[in-house]
Amino acid sequence: MRSQLWFQILLIIGFYVIFFGVTSKLVSGHCQNEQQSVLIRLKKELDFDSLLSSKLVSWDPNAADCCTWIGVTCSAGGVVIGLDLSNETISDGIDNSSALFRLENLETLNLAENNFNSTPIPSGFGSLTSLRNLNLSNSGFSGQIPGELSHLTKLQVLDLSSLFSFRSLKLESPNLATLIKNLTQLKVLHLDSVNISAQKSDWCQALSSSLLDLEVLSLSTCQLSGPLDDSLGNLQSLSVIRLAQNNLSTPIPDFFGNFRNLTILHLGACNLRGTFPSKVLELQKLQSLDLSSNMNLHGSLSDFPVNGSLQSLVLSNTNLSGAIPESIGYLKSLSRIELPNNNFSGRIPKSMENLTQLTYLDLSSNKLTGQIPSFQLCKNLTHIDLSRNSLLGIIPSAHFQDLQNLVLINLRFNTFNGSIPSSLFNLQQLQKIQLSNNNFDGVLTDFLNASASLLDTLDLSSNKLKGQIPKSFFQLGRLNILLLSSNNLNGMIYTKDFQGLSNLTTLDLSFNNLSVINSPIPLPYLPKFFSLKLASCNLQHFPKLHNQSRLITLDLSDNKIDGEIPNWIWQVGTSYGGLSYLNLSRNQLNSIQEPYFVPDLAVLDLHSNRLHGAIPIPPQIATFIDYSNNRFNSSLPETIGVNLTIASFFSVSNNSLSGEIPESICNATYLKVLDLSNNNLTGSIPPCLIESGGGSIGVLNLGSNSLSGRIEGIFPSTCGLNTLDLHGNHLEGEIPRSLANCTMLEVLNLGNNRMIDTYPCSLSNNITSLRVLVLRNNRFHGSIHCGEDQQNKWSKIQILDIAHNNFNGTVPPDYFWKWDAMNMMTRNHNDGESVGKKHISFKVMPLDNLYYQDTVAVTVKGRELELVKILTIFTSIDISSNRFSGEIPDTIGKLNALYMLNISHNDFTGPIPSSFGSLRQLESLDMSSNKLTGEIPLVLTDLPFLSAFDLSHNKLEGRIPTGSQFQTFDEDSYGGNKGLCGFPLNKSCKTSVAVSLPPKSRESNDGYDWQSLFYGMAAGSGSLAVLAILYSLFKRPTTRQ
Repeated sequence: MRSQLWFQILLIIGFYVIFFGVTSKLVSGHCQNEQQSVLIRLKKELDFDSLLSSKLVSWDPNAADCCTWIGVTCSAGGVVIGLDLSNETISDGIDNSSALFRLENLETLNLAENNFNSTPIPSGFGSLTSLRNLNLSNSGFSGQIPGELSHLTKLQVLDLSSLFSFRSLKLESPNLATLIKNLTQLKVLHLDSVNISAQKSDWCQALSSSLLDLEVLSLSTCQLSGPLDDSLGNLQSLSVIRLAQNNLSTPIPDFFGNFRNLTILHLGACNLRGTFPSKVLELQKLQSLDLSSNMNLHGSLSDFPVNGSLQSLVLSNTNLSGAIPESIGYLKSLSRIELPNNNFSGRIPKSMENLTQLTYLDLSSNKLTGQIPSFQLCKNLTHIDLSRNSLLGIIPSAHFQDLQNLVLINLRFNTFNGSIPSSLFNLQQLQKIQLSNNNFDGVLTDFLNASASLLDTLDLSSNKLKGQIPKSFFQLGRLNILLLSSNNLNGMIYTKDFQGLSNLTTLDLSFNNLSVINSPIPLPYLPKFFSLKLASCNLQHFPKLHNQSRLITLDLSDNKIDGEIPNWIWQVGTSYGGLSYLNLSRNQLNSIQEPYFVPDLAVLDLHSNRLHGAIPIPPQIATFIDYSNNRFNSSLPETIGVNLTIASFFSVSNNSLSGEIPESICNATYLKVLDLSNNNLTGSIPPCLIESGGGSIGVLNLGSNSLSGRIEGIFPSTCGLNTLDLHGNHLEGEIPRSLANCTMLEVLNLGNNRMIDTYPCSLSNNITSLRVLVLRNNRFHGSIHCGEDQQNKWSKIQILDIAHNNFNGTVPPDYFWKWDAMNMMTRNHNDGESVGKKHISFKVMPLDNLYYQDTVAVTVKGRELELVKILTIFTSIDISSNRFSGEIPDTIGKLNALYMLNISHNDFTGPIPSSFGSLRQLESLDMSSNKLTGEIPLVLTDLPFLSAFDLSHNKLEGRIPTGSQFQTFDEDSYGGNKGLCGFPLNKSCKTSVAVSLPPKSRESNDGYDWQSLFYGMAAGSGSLAVLAILYSLFKRPTTRQ
């Protein structure tokens, strides 16, 4: 009995020594004098900050036992075997002669989190041959890792990693293979941010041949290259693999699914390719998986194992697709799900409702649909981001009930409807509510105990919310950002209401039915705004913003502010360098108070006012300047280009500017849009403007001026023009042959000039992107036949206007053969079903969704209409007033998406092609003043939307068909045809039998009721007004979508 008791006591003592001996000072022996002397010398050698030190500063030379010092561990015999000097602000004092290397019995050494100022690792570390654990991580060493470290053959843990690679260590000579060749006992290897590029692609073989017992491999940001060799699969003890931020350019090997001990796999930003091996997800012990930022990695998620160990799933910014498996609900330990910026589709699994450990959920920027599950049981959730999907439906308030840890919820850019869940307004820890760009409606709910709320961001913009802004919104004392724009909110808002929101920096109330009432005097306690947007808020006067020293962005557009722009407005924001964005467009301003100095604005928008006099000199750092639609009547300053050197957009269209275009405009080499149209500019076009087409310029609009001379200069081979509009000037000469270099050209308008040239065959061969070609009212001549090597490739052409020229000869039947945009079948195939919703435009600033809208004029019934916004669905051909002869090509009937066709005032002969009966979308057809013969084809009565029709002054004969739209045309549509008879002419036919057809459906295949828009066009200008309304949806020249 006694012997058994002694055995138990010895067992307990042995366990105590084994378990605590290497870490606890309680079992350390009394420090040997020689060891204490070494430590005292080491302290003297080291440079450290005594105010921040917690270990070295406490070492007392007069203390009897150094084994009791913080950071020191001794053996039972009083020998120092462990030294932890991490985070001691050590900056110097260790070289090859250091006292540190006299502690030859050290088994554990930790110098992490110090700063040795990019000095090399001393080779003396190689003399500490008893070391089992060496940690020099984040200690500020740099340069070549000494080969002497390979002498540490007892090492089990080696950590030379760093968070930053800008002053990192490297393994060149020796390389990785040489360093680890003798470290066969190594189980943990951290070399993150060490440059191992010298090892090239055989680093896997180096590891697998020497470190067979390796459990932790961490080589992130080591400039490794792929592929991942199969030999890596021999390291079956691996439990942690971190290889993130290396350019591996390889698929994930299937053998990764065989690492049964794997708990952590991090391969983010490795340029992984191929299909993700779903077998990895079946690893029972896997706790953390990070494959983020591998855009070439595709595949789908397989079922997760029952009772899997996964805690963190990070797959953001890959190309994974398919559904999120319902089996994700098996992962009871899952706390983090990050799947943004993928192609996941289908519904969010309902099984997620049971993930009670979930703290972070991000499924943003996918293709998820349907309703969202309830998160009521996920009490630990702090972050929910489901933005930029196609989620829909009403969200019950109970879905977010009692989520008291929730800090952020982001549901932006979906199609949720119904009321905003009221439970969100009761969560006291919530800091960010982002619900913009949905269909939420109803009135806003008051916040519960608003004064105690931690909310700093409230974004409810671009919904359908109505009613007044609740009073509690103005009690959210920590609110930093309040965005309520583009709703149906109403009521009066007084500027004094914001005095309680002292932390508010960003406010946007634009585009509601609100009326913001200014205080007559400056308010001393208004928030110091960074951004203030009050567009369309019924402002009649400038707000009192004199004291807004932090203001960077100010938008007061689309209000009723009249009079002059006060000169104090240029002085606000002085604490942060002045205003950067100022938008005063669409008001009733008529002048700028003198004196004034425009600060360094990046955006200055004054368009659509009544400003007159000289144009303001643009700021030199401005990227966007819009002075269009005003009454400025000066000339362009000679040095204007100096102030546009970094500008992307400059428009002074629709003013009364005069004089010549200064050559300095060509200094604006970053311009994407230059619009000087609709002014009184004279002189020639500077040749450098043409030659600058090789820069960034995408839109050059000089139309409707009085420019003269030839188009000089050569369009460069790198021409990037999308729109070239020179119409309505006095230009002469030929179309430059170098224009064929502008292969991205979509809109070319040279109409209403004095140009003399032949048909531009070179354009039809080189520029396949052309959508609009206008050459009308010039002196072009000759045939439109092009050689076999210059075949027409305008598959996207939708508006062709070559009227009022001197073209002659026949129109070749194959002229229209490739015009796919005018054919319903090929158009839908090429552009998709949404083609009717698009417009011809040029993206100016992608990040700001800023577009330049192209315009063009079309002629209907002799009336010229300007299409301010050109739908890509709109199609028109006008070849009238030329000298074309021969028969009308029946291939026109292939263009069954054509809306307007005008071939009048030519010398066409023969019958009207029966193929015209296929033009089911046709609304305007003018074939007047030709020499057409035969009868009017009965198939024309099958055109259900035909509302403008003119066959006058031909040689047609026979009965005029009746029925459908033909009942609406008057006698002017048929006059000058002696052989025609019947209604609506007074001339009766010899027979009394009349053909009558039933009325056709009034709805077109594309869903637009075009007939109702064009109906009665033959009656005159009333129908023209309807057409103008249809296309004047947005003000020219820009729109923000």
